[in-house]
Amino acid sequence: MTVTEDSLIEYPCDFPIKVFGFAHPDFASAITQVVQAHSPNFTSANIESRSSSTAKYTSLTCTVHITSREQLDDLYRDLTSHPMVKMAL
Repeated sequence: MTVTEDSLIEYPCDFPIKVFGFAHPDFASAITQVVQAHSPNFTSANIESRSSSTAKYTSLTCTVHITSREQLDDLYRDLTSHPMVKMAL
């Protein structure tokens, strides 16, 4: 395991990322494609989905195998710039 001086995360690790967006039938599929660009072994089996009480929004928890801070930063950049994503945590 590797710990960098500016990170409390030990790499590699399985890291949960929450992604929020408007409810859309293709939301999970679109997010899966973005995540797979950074972690090719990621599948939809690694996603938990929840709808808001009004069903207007969907939140996805994607558990991604992360090997470096650079990989995690790049993934967050791509997720937050995706037009279907309102927020990623």
